[in-house]
Amino acid sequence: MPDVKRFWFFNVFAVFAGLWSFAYAGAGDPTGTGKLAYDDYAAVLTRHVDDNGLVDYAGLKKARAPLDGFVEGLARADRAAYDSWPAAEKIAWWINAYNALTLRAVIDHYPIKGTGAGADYPQNSIRRIPGVWDKLEFEVMATRMTLDHIEHQMLRGLFKEPRIHAALVCAAISCPPLRREPFAGARLDEQLDDQVRRFLSRRDSFRIDREKGAVHLSSIFDWFGEDFAGFAGAVPVAGGLGAKEKAVLGFAARYLDGADRDYIAAGKYTVTYTPYDWTLNERRGQE
Repeated sequence: MPDVKRFWFFNVFAVFAGLWSFAYAGAGDPTGTGKLAYDDYAAVLTRHVDDNGLVDYAGLKKARAPLDGFVEGLARADRAAYDSWPAAEKIAWWINAYNALTLRAVIDHYPIKGTGAGADYPQNSIRRIPGVWDKLEFEVMATRMTLDHIEHQMLRGLFKEPRIHAALVCAAISCPPLRREPFAGARLDEQLDDQVRRFLSRRDSFRIDREKGAVHLSSIFDWFGEDFAGFAGAVPVAGGLGAKEKAVLGFAARYLDGADRDYIAAGKYTVTYTPYDWTLNERRGQE
């Protein structure tokens, strides 16, 4: 996650070096059969995430065994088995890994009371955890990785799938809602499309103001706008907007109907990006 501008241009060598650094002789995948096992992670999401995608971190920390078990499975996962999976399974696996490890980072520091890092952010913000994205390491397939490595090198670097930005959850209010089920390769298109619709339905993510001739977008579309270029099914956007804005809005319009879709396609408006709320995505009433 931000500061994301330093990841806009990937170091190709680093991407492929990261791939070849995977250990092939690890303890194997979580099931020992080459198949994915998301039971523990599914239990975490069902029990501790509400319908709005908010998390009961206090309860999760007290009953963390299923999450810890899933994280241990990520460390033991077999690279040879992974290599045999179709792209959709790989994307689903990395999204689940990122979101689960983010939960793990939060509960390992919960309640968050950072004193030095991220002083400009809310007291309970994930940004108060020092190095949470680029320094804190987790073992994945017998290789030490950061959350940034998973997001920018494995997902953004290897797969041209912009809908991941509606699925990766960095534990902030302005993030997309955390889904109450794991992503799965067989249902990935359906799940990602649903995540995009849910994300765009929120006023801080996407809002048309016809009276002022403006469209308000999540800062995520500003940070990662180039990822949306060339998206299949995008609606052509006219007008004098920049290439990034046209790509983002053409992507968004694919999920709109009627007058809203036509308004976006006409391109006769200005675009602004809404401030990002870094408050922890914690279920209300929790400490």
